[in-house]
Amino acid sequence: MPVHRVRPDISVLNDSLEVPGIGHLPVNAFVLLASQPVVIDTGLGLPDRDFLEVVGSVLDPADVRWIWLTHPDRDHTGGIFDLLEAAPEARVVTTFLSAGIMSCERPLPLDRLYLLNPGQALDVGDRTLTGFRPPLFDNPATVALFDDQSGVCFSSDCFGGPMASPELAHADDVRAAGVEELRAAQLLWATVDSPWVHNVDAQKFLGTFQLLRDRKPDLVLSTHLPPASGITESMIDTLGSAAGESAFVGPDQAALQHMLAGFEPTADSHQPAPGSPG
Repeated sequence: MPVHRVRPDISVLNDSLEVPGIGHLPVNAFVLLASQPVVIDTGLGLPDRDFLEVVGSVLDPADVRWIWLTHPDRDHTGGIFDLLEAAPEARVVTTFLSAGIMSCERPLPLDRLYLLNPGQALDVGDRTLTGFRPPLFDNPATVALFDDQSGVCFSSDCFGGPMASPELAHADDVRAAGVEELRAAQLLWATVDSPWVHNVDAQKFLGTFQLLRDRKPDLVLSTHLPPASGITESMIDTLGSAAGESAFVGPDQAALQHMLAGFEPTADSHQPAPGSPG
């Protein structure tokens, strides 16, 4: 997992997943070196990932004081229990609903929770982090955040977009992708991750971007996009046009069988090469 240091106090812990038919989806977590250090989301839970080791390349995990869980989907919670064990003073910033969802698999320790709703803020020593509900989300427990000192927006799934290659998914700047490629990727992700967007009232939906317009974050860090600096307004314009987009329809069983057939060896592949034994 590459680590991108996008600001002296902010590191992106970058991972990705290939999603057949969609692209290479970045899956990022973040370390904020506040005076009370914060880890934002905890990556994938796949067995070949060692989230704790990656965190340790930025700071001693024992120094972590806060784990901001933007929502309890598995691509955000992979390393949370390992990190809680390695960081005995850390508390998990999340919502009542998020903690309840996680308890269906493995309960979070209640004495280590800090429940925070959109609009509420957390003092982490040298700065305040303010939670907000992003315009697009796939989980009702989602709380993204602004770093009030740096102005950076950590947007959770919002602004995400699958990239065309692993290299782009691991880029340290989303502008490595072309303007039109980025626009298409973000609109696709809007319909995949927030399938309700095709049903919303367009004017009311545009109103949900007002907080972002007011805040004017120069840097947007999404879980599912390379770091995006200096293009916030154009990304807002892109997502603002998502209302009414056709809902994403995934492959069905016939498509799956066709895909699996492509993996099966042909009869010819079982024949020994000329001159080879048996």
